[in-house]
Amino acid sequence: MAIEIIRLTLGMVQTNCFIVGDSEARQAVVIDPADNAPAILRAAQERGWEIHEILATHAHFDHVLAVDDLREATGAPFRLHEADVPLLQAMPVTGRWFGIDLPPGPEPDGFVAEGERIALGEIVLNVLFTPGHAPGHVSYVLASQEMVFSGDCLFQGSIGRTDLPGCDHDALMRSIFEKLLPLGDQYTVAPGHGELTTIGQERRTNPFLLMHPGND
Repeated sequence: MAIEIIRLTLGMVQTNCFIVGDSEARQAVVIDPADNAPAILRAAQERGWEIHEILATHAHFDHVLAVDDLREATGAPFRLHEADVPLLQAMPVTGRWFGIDLPPGPEPDGFVAEGERIALGEIVLNVLFTPGHAPGHVSYVLASQEMVFSGDCLFQGSIGRTDLPGCDHDALMRSIFEKLLPLGDQYTVAPGHGELTTIGQERRTNPFLLMHPGND
């Protein structure tokens, strides 16, 4: 098995985009194409990979701005959870909240759901439904590498914000305690912003988890 993971930090709010590639099959999955499609394409092409899947953890604009250009260049389908379609449709409105002009959100080619298994070459991603930061937020588990792409659910030393429309703090904490922490302390957390961490480090040191009643 020859799986390689590339992190690109892109866009106005420094969002992590991950490319998961199978270097033998020369196929790749892009998770959270934040911005700058040429940079994403270049990183894949330098390794001889063809992008066959475009996935988002959720529909906030800083995770999907490169979708249309990337899809046009590769023909790869774009998928996310169906519950986040309203957020995609509201992207221009969302932009006005932040004082920026945003294009209409990309139209999904399909959807992902809890328990789904996405397989491409030796890459196998399992979908966890982890709402709270967004109604349709999901995380993608790459069990072969003991890694979870947590989007804006869990960060190094922090958690996803829940002060935006469609957010739910209680749901977010349930997602962390019931879906992410049970993966095991050895799992690497690849978040939507900031540095990589581990489930164990966050269980031991994350103040938002330590102060929560669900922590034992």
